[in-house]
Amino acid sequence: MAHLCGLCLALRDEHGHLSRLVTNYDGLLVSVLTEAQAVDSSPHRRAAACALRGFKGADVVEAQEGVRLAAAVSLILAAGKIGDHVADGDGVYARRSVAAVAGRVATRWSAAGSGTAVAVGFDPEVLVRAVAEQTRLESVPGLRLLELTAPTEEAVAAAFGHTAVLADKPHNREALREAGRHFGRLAHLLDAVEDLAEDRARGAYNPLLASGTDLAEARRHCDDALLGLRLAVAELDLERRTLVRALLVKEAGRSVERTFALAETGARPKHEDPKTPHRDPHRDPRLKPDPGGLLSMMCAAMACCTCGLYRPPWDEDRYRSCGERCDPSGCDCCGNCSNCGSCCDCCGGDGCCGCDGCGCDC
Repeated sequence: MAHLCGLCLALRDEHGHLSRLVTNYDGLLVSVLTEAQAVDSSPHRRAAACALRGFKGADVVEAQEGVRLAAAVSLILAAGKIGDHVADGDGVYARRSVAAVAGRVATRWSAAGSGTAVAVGFDPEVLVRAVAEQTRLESVPGLRLLELTAPTEEAVAAAFGHTAVLADKPHNREALREAGRHFGRLAHLLDAVEDLAEDRARGAYNPLLASGTDLAEARRHCDDALLGLRLAVAELDLERRTLVRALLVKEAGRSVERTFALAETGARPKHEDPKTPHRDPHRDPRLKPDPGGLLSMMCAAMACCTCGLYRPPWDEDRYRSCGERCDPSGCDCCGNCSNCGSCCDCCGGDGCCGCDGCGCDC
């Protein structure tokens, strides 16, 4: 949470409130890796109250080089994703007004991310080229799955590798690049698996459909990436290893299990009309459909500016408390023991995370 809040606040302070929309768990790994290699490179400070923390203050990582690199990567990749949607005319982006606004936001984020990247000694062209190459490959028929994931792998490898430069641990660079390639492949594949049913129903692009890859083969690629990621992390010279292992090894493995379990249980029955959008049986019936367009973008901006205090009627977390979001099979609101990284028992009592019943020796 210190890294997540630090990334969010760094985006706000350097690039404005709207940029906080790109805060994500994948991006904060850059900050985590920088601190893990050299603890002194990521000082902490006390932050003011925030709605997402129940209006409480918190210990957060300061906006030093690791956090700023995470912010730059998040902005550039988010800009590329929006640009891709605009170019393809996906969903609400097919509307001219939405495409125009989204295009300006993407341009602004790309420029802001590039400026921050240069400030921390990272070449932003690596990410910009990766985004452009990804878009080009999506228009080329007959490619294999790993050819389609290659740009993402290289982008993440470059970002992970640069943390060794920031932490003054150059001997870690190759292992970090290897970890980045495997993590990038995982992120790309899991995103494709999550979107598979919806993309098939809408006739949208999906790397699994484009390459003719079934779920079984995709799972094999994910398992191979998990193994490579685990081996690469084991090679790293780290001052603080616990959080890196918890996120890149344990949580990555759990993400694969959860994603494929949902994909398999949510598979479309053979008799179902493929043109009928697939309905999520776990979706709260009280939620309204997302109308898209400017209204959707304005509500997303309002949710960002209020730190999540306001949630639109179609937001999946609108009617759920932390305790209700707690899934015994994955504990998605759960933290990890600060000493050993084991998952704490957050699914009992009042739903808050704690080490009672953690099962760890410390």
